[in-house]
Amino acid sequence: MTHVRITRESDIPLMGSLYFGVIDRGTSLLQVRPSCGCNINCPFCSVDAGPQSKTRATSYEVETDYLIEAIREIAGFKGPGVECHIDSPGEPLMYHDLPRLVAALRTIDEVRTISVQTNGTLLDSKKIAALESAGLDRINLSLHALDPELSRMLAGVDWYDVNTIVATAKEITASTIDLLVAPVYIPGINDAEIPKLIRFAQEIGAGKRFPPLGIQKFEHYRYGRSPKGVKAQSWWQFFNRSIKPWEEEAKIPLRLDMERDFGTRRQQFVPLTMQKGDKVTVEIRAPGWIHGEMLGVANNRVVSVYNCTKLSGQLRVKIMATKHNIYTGMPV
Repeated sequence: MTHVRITRESDIPLMGSLYFGVIDRGTSLLQVRPSCGCNINCPFCSVDAGPQSKTRATSYEVETDYLIEAIREIAGFKGPGVECHIDSPGEPLMYHDLPRLVAALRTIDEVRTISVQTNGTLLDSKKIAALESAGLDRINLSLHALDPELSRMLAGVDWYDVNTIVATAKEITASTIDLLVAPVYIPGINDAEIPKLIRFAQEIGAGKRFPPLGIQKFEHYRYGRSPKGVKAQSWWQFFNRSIKPWEEEAKIPLRLDMERDFGTRRQQFVPLTMQKGDKVTVEIRAPGWIHGEMLGVANNRVVSVYNCTKLSGQLRVKIMATKHNIYTGMPV
């Protein structure tokens, strides 16, 4: 796999890509993606990440100061009340400079909340203390089962130890960092585990400032992985046949509201610099995340160019999608 380090000198912008940088989905929450590597192989991974990936061709890592500079500018555009959610199409704790990134985000006036998504396998007492000292507000812990054998299967690696993750979760709740347990519900696979995880989150004191749980709906994705025989629920089925009975049993709300529970508000998008259907000239700067893709740059945005055989130089591209300031294109 090719590794690309994105620096200010690389002339690769930090908006436009799904894989790294900053993603703006039209709210006060900014997704911050400093890297995209992963250390486990979840069989339901939406992006086919991890050491056994069959589609990933490139990993990216962003220079910390360059990323902070971009976030400061975008947060200034958004205004007060921004949440910076550090996530990844992989495992954010693989980023070497995470505590320094959190500490720098804490100095940005518009940033109110800093959170991180993690599978927990790289957390230990030292890292929890470093993140607590840096000012991290919340850890969203991807924990999908408490049964040792099933949790190991859902991690896709034989070294996964759920007892270690359980101890880590308890250590998080003993710190000033809030904990949100965030399992993916996979119908027919971990049905019996979700009520156990709900009780576990309640018992250890998750959700001091935010909800204790954020149960996620399994989906099929084009480049993702899906366990054999698993069918995704509709949203109606998810809320009425799954979430509602669990709520009634646990006597706590499990259907989350982003504004009520997290203070996330609808906000103006960072303006698009290209529109769907535009034909633009991009400068090819890096290999893409999947085979047959390259990353081009135009109008201060990254464009993921599919079916691209050109390895460098300029290329005429038709913009195929611009949703959430994520640009994709095809050669013309």
